Amino acid sequence: MTQTAEPKSSKTSVLNTVRELAWETREVPAPGPGDVRVKVQRIGVCGSDVHYYTHGRIGNFIVESPLVLGHEVSGTVEAVGENVKRLKVGDRVALEPGVPCRKCSYCKTGHYNLCPEMHFMATPPVDGALSEWVVWPEDFAFKIPDNMSLDAAALIEPLAVGVWAARRGGVKMGDSVAVIGAGPIGCTSLQAAKAAGATTLIAVDLEDFRLEMARKVGATHTINARTEDPVQRIREITAEISGLPISHGGVDVAFETAGSVPTCRMSLEAPRPGGVTVLVGLPPVSEVSLDIVSAASRETDIRGIFRYANCYPAAIELVASGAVDLDMLITQRFTFDQTPEAFVFADTERAKSMKVMIEMGGE
Repeated sequence: MTQTAEPKSSKTSVLNTVRELAWETREVPAPGPGDVRVKVQRIGVCGSDVHYYTHGRIGNFIVESPLVLGHEVSGTVEAVGENVKRLKVGDRVALEPGVPCRKCSYCKTGHYNLCPEMHFMATPPVDGALSEWVVWPEDFAFKIPDNMSLDAAALIEPLAVGVWAARRGGVKMGDSVAVIGAGPIGCTSLQAAKAAGATTLIAVDLEDFRLEMARKVGATHTINARTEDPVQRIREITAEISGLPISHGGVDVAFETAGSVPTCRMSLEAPRPGGVTVLVGLPPVSEVSLDIVSAASRETDIRGIFRYANCYPAAIELVASGAVDLDMLITQRFTFDQTPEAFVFADTERAKSMKVMIEMGGE
């Protein structure tokens, strides 16, 4: 095993129960064969982290024992186990937080995001990375180029969601798209769609702050759902471009990225006849009433996504090339010692926050 000085313990933030984060000192394991030990330097606070913090569960994933949160991770390799060939000590990496079995039919056909044995950071009972060090498989640790910040490297995770959404939606050159919800996932989906060739990019949200951010990352049109009917406005914008009647207006691909009941319904009405709806967000209830007759008569393709597969390399290239800007999404920063305050802020100040970043040292 190649390594720097061996740490004996790791300061760790642990969710004991709803809204109760505590500090623990945990043993740092040595990297096993094929593993690397990473000094964690950045953690992005995801909406799912906040939901576990405030509710103790997401659907069937229930926090039944102390859980370490955090799955948007970047850091520096400090030790490598046997058989590690691609990474070395000192490499800066973005960690893909889901590790599948690698053996089932889903894994072997490239759909490892659907692996029944998936171990995903910060998803009960699997711990996340809000700790000074983590040990992770080399094949899910991606070296980042010199021109990429550790901040952006941590946010490769939400960008991977956007890349997968764009792939699932089949976005192509010249397409029109709408993101229904202009939070971090909405903005990364918007940028991924733009990189895939979409030229009309519409963002819908309730907060002007988030709509302004969407403009900065590439939205050509923004709609505040408090003051306008989003579906009507989307159809007007696209009908004007296509020359078709408003009844046949709508985007080629609509992304539901807010995870609410109203936006799920809206996302089915936003595409043109023959268009696509991609369900990215997860609403708080498992059953949502939808106008299926309209979806069927307009031949709307409804496609779900669950996390992503094989998207980290493409996401890293998009950032390295300058096609996508992730640093811009960071609106607040907290130190590791301020982790409890970071979660309170992310929960209570959503109207003026996009991405909260926890800094744990280093560039």
